[in-house]
Amino acid sequence: MLIAFFLNSLLKILESNFKFKRWVNVLIVYIFFYGIIILFFTIITPRVIDSIKNLAKEIPYYANETRKWLSKTPGFLAEIDKFGILDYIKNSLDELFGKLGQSLTPMLNKTVDQVIALTSNLINFILGSIISVYILKDKEYFRHNLHKITYAIFPVGKADTVLEVFQEIKEAFSNFFVGKLLDSLIIGILCFIGCIIMKVRYGLLISLIVGITNMIPYFGPFIGMIPAAIITLFYSPFKALWVTIFIFLLQQFDGLYLGPKILGVQVGLKPFWIILSILIGGGFFGVWGMLFAVPTAAVIKSLLGRYVDRQFKRKGISMDK
Repeated sequence: MLIAFFLNSLLKILESNFKFKRWVNVLIVYIFFYGIIILFFTIITPRVIDSIKNLAKEIPYYANETRKWLSKTPGFLAEIDKFGILDYIKNSLDELFGKLGQSLTPMLNKTVDQVIALTSNLINFILGSIISVYILKDKEYFRHNLHKITYAIFPVGKADTVLEVFQEIKEAFSNFFVGKLLDSLIIGILCFIGCIIMKVRYGLLISLIVGITNMIPYFGPFIGMIPAAIITLFYSPFKALWVTIFIFLLQQFDGLYLGPKILGVQVGLKPFWIILSILIGGGFFGVWGMLFAVPTAAVIKSLLGRYVDRQFKRKGISMDK
């Protein structure tokens, strides 16, 4: 049902632009869907794992190079250095590199274990994909029967409300996630192109991090910028500065132009409520809470608005008061 839910948005785009038969549009959708999966697991994933392995091996070398770079104190830092600030930075970086060296290998092992666990559930995923084909092919049939069951269980007025709420939930989640996926894909590709132009090592890994974290509004771009800067800092502090500036400008382009063009005003939330919902969702449920916070907050806002309107109407209060 989840697969059908997200692929339905792509199916609707095809059906609104091309007058093919339903089964042809469904076939196109699943060719695209499986093509993306095959591309990710056969081309992108192995290269990302290789990048992580190489990064783990080269950390001692980068740590040594960073110490050499810091040992050459620039003239304008001479006054500051007499207070021991640079020594403190050197010691902090040594500690940071040591912790990274110790944590990257377990992190890689954990990632490999997760990939193996994902592979072991491949049969379930395939079965789910097959079932989702039939759901998409006959979605009107399932929608009609869902409506019938709802009206059979609830009074007419209550059933209308339940179906309207379900429709709002569907639109809030599908609009946000489909739009944000497309937005993050474009940002990830642009980041990869920029890394190639700047000749940044581990460009694919950095672009993947930036693209994934971009799914989280407001905070995601800054979350993705930090590991990208650290990875580049290992071998070139000067290039790390340029990577940070580039990603910052890229995220500004996304926030001011690309994001609004793709997402529009579909979420219907003020920035304050978006930030607050992300903080609350992240505080209670971590990364997943931050990811689902915005569409969940949009649904809560809609339901709360309905309740307030209904109470105002029942009490005879004007909305202008």
